[in-house]
Amino acid sequence: MPSHALQFTELTPALLIASLDGADWKLLRPATGQQYPANVPGCFHEDLIRDGAISDPFVGTNEKDVYSLSKEQWVYSLDFLLDKKAAQHPGALLHFHGLDTLASVELNGKLLGRTANMFRQYDFPVAGVLREGKNHLVVTFDSPLPLMEEKQGQQPMYAWLIPESPEGGAYVRKMACNFGWDWGPVLPTAGIWRSVRLELRSHPGIEDLYISQVHRENAVHLTTHVATSSPGAKAVRLTVSLKGRELAAGTVSIEGTKGTMELAIREPALWWPSGMGNQPLHDVRCELMGEGDTILDVRTCRIGLRELRLDRHEDEFGESFQFTCNGRPFFAKGANWIPPDAVYTRAGEEEYRSLLEAARDANMNMVRVWGGGVYEHDFFYEICDELGLCVWQDFMFACSTYPVFDEEWLAEVAAEARDNVRRIRHHACLALWCGNNELEQGLVGDSWTDRQMSWEDYSTLFDRLLPSIVSEFDPDRDYWPASPHTPHGDRLNHRDESCGDAHLWDVWHGREPFEWYRTTRHRFVSEFGFQAFPEPRTIEGFCPPEQRHLASTVMEAHQRSGVGNTLIMSYLLDWFRLPTTFESTMHLSQILQAMSIKYAVEHWRRLMPRTMGALYWQLNDTWPGVSWSSLDYHHRWKGLHYYARNFFAPVLLSLVEKPEQGTVECHVTSDEVAEGSGHLEWLA
Repeated sequence: MPSHALQFTELTPALLIASLDGADWKLLRPATGQQYPANVPGCFHEDLIRDGAISDPFVGTNEKDVYSLSKEQWVYSLDFLLDKKAAQHPGALLHFHGLDTLASVELNGKLLGRTANMFRQYDFPVAGVLREGKNHLVVTFDSPLPLMEEKQGQQPMYAWLIPESPEGGAYVRKMACNFGWDWGPVLPTAGIWRSVRLELRSHPGIEDLYISQVHRENAVHLTTHVATSSPGAKAVRLTVSLKGRELAAGTVSIEGTKGTMELAIREPALWWPSGMGNQPLHDVRCELMGEGDTILDVRTCRIGLRELRLDRHEDEFGESFQFTCNGRPFFAKGANWIPPDAVYTRAGEEEYRSLLEAARDANMNMVRVWGGGVYEHDFFYEICDELGLCVWQDFMFACSTYPVFDEEWLAEVAAEARDNVRRIRHHACLALWCGNNELEQGLVGDSWTDRQMSWEDYSTLFDRLLPSIVSEFDPDRDYWPASPHTPHGDRLNHRDESCGDAHLWDVWHGREPFEWYRTTRHRFVSEFGFQAFPEPRTIEGFCPPEQRHLASTVMEAHQRSGVGNTLIMSYLLDWFRLPTTFESTMHLSQILQAMSIKYAVEHWRRLMPRTMGALYWQLNDTWPGVSWSSLDYHHRWKGLHYYARNFFAPVLLSLVEKPEQGTVECHVTSDEVAEGSGHLEWLA
């Protein structure tokens, strides 16, 4: 494949950038010597599928056929041309937004560095390494599986895994559900999964930009903190505008490498969660100035003017757990978010927008980014900003013990947290940082055992390190150590009804009837759910006609919960007669799922303000299969999503039957601020 000349874009006279993304890359499989065309961003699964070298792992039982590929090494390479001026630039920097995961980066035969964290960004200075003419960039990915096996043999980490999952995933800072979950495939990926660029920087750049808000009557006061990469800049010029109209501007001198500026926005247009108001987004432009007003660097972002907080205060029920925006409490209505494709680079901004708009259209105002996936793409948070979907953001820890005693591992986690807090913090949608998913639900004890980590090591990470990073880099945001978490009394009592948040799985895992939900009085329910089959059209995409029955090899391969089909059919027979066709079973399971979640949400909304949130498991799918989602892999609405549009509606009419009295209670629950009236008609 011929080399191509990089095209540089001038962001400022002092900063040129060239994207290395695209289809000019090559992928080498060292085990066989075969070479394939490759895309960046991408992963080797996507490249091999596109080339026809492997069948789609989502179809039939192909997943098992491609698993062995994850044990191999994969090598990405790119040849590019530079002119003499670019090649000799003293401020050349190679920037990777994401490498998955154990990578070695070489340029023109020189090792630039090694990486071990999917969630971090990496900068490599390349001045003196670049050449005039042809340059050869190589990124080699080693399989994480041998490292996991080695580390697990030295000190086992216990995790709640499906039988097919490889052990030791806690040692690798990589998307946990890559190694399988009870709703997705075992498909360990590798590749350059986010963008790459070459920067030519002639002067100091903006290293950090943080904007805090203080809301006072009829004004929002913005304090902007700017840090530069090195001394030499003279000043920072900041402008804030809305829909092209400048609202405030100012200039402040840089002292060494730092500068602080305060601006006031009078009569501000406030940002609100969906259903509570509009979502105006203000454009912020920060220019770093040198001598003679030369622009050295530019940083832009969009912010929403709002105060979005977790409110915990004593009340008649114990301690509240509710979110407030601009001082107004609201019931959090939504679902848990997982990566929208196990071959993750196949899902782009269009696919994300489709899923998030469907959440908004079902009257949701919050999604929880679950801790077994990834810190999402920038465009995910940008879309949530636009749609008014608040984001509960987990750090990437879920359902496992972790080697906190390993100082090198802990340093990786600290760098990862700093990277992502600084990247995401300016978004209007961001409501909460949460340390982990479900570790306090039985994975922590007084000392290390074969199934628990010690409270001492747990606290090192989740009670000290992560909150200290949030406090330093995002001090206006609340931190919550785990979900679920009980902040008072016995921390292992993760279902305290007086405080904290809860995961309630007695319906489904506990086999309780739907009516059980009405016995609960928790303050905020951040997980609960019920499975359903996808619709026949989705099944037809991965399952041949002769396999379309519940006991078939293919259908069972796409059901990752060992008891899943049994529980669906057991609950189904409690409510309905046995369906007579495969298709009607698929559809009826969706009605059953929708009824279950409806029972729960209507009850908790009736309990307002005691209960102030319900985030069901889960919004979306990572592959076409049987799961707890309300939107399947192809974004088709299951029955639950249609029901959600009603039980999350701003004004809810719900009924509670009283069989012993022969009556029905009619309840109206309203999220509206203004009082209203209506007419109820009952037809018996």
